[in-house]
Amino acid sequence: MPRIAFTPHLKRHLDCPEREVPGTSVRDALEAVFRDNPKLRGYILDDRGVVRQHVMIFLNGQPILDRHTQSDAANPDSEIFVMQALSGG
Repeated sequence: MPRIAFTPHLKRHLDCPEREVPGTSVRDALEAVFRDNPKLRGYILDDRGVVRQHVMIFLNGQPILDRHTQSDAANPDSEIFVMQALSGG
């Protein structure tokens, strides 16, 4: 199963430990996490289901190509990392 992990910034605000989840796409993996933690959805996706502007999702070390539906294919060895950008001065 793909492994999904979140930046420490998100972990400070929400319970989102690194874990293995079922799925064959990034979206499948995200939905598995959202089932256990619905609040996390709003931090990562907007109301249309698109990855928020200040969020990056990496699949095997590369940014995902499909920010709209997160259809990038994942396999059992995939590593997914969700990162929320911080801003300020």
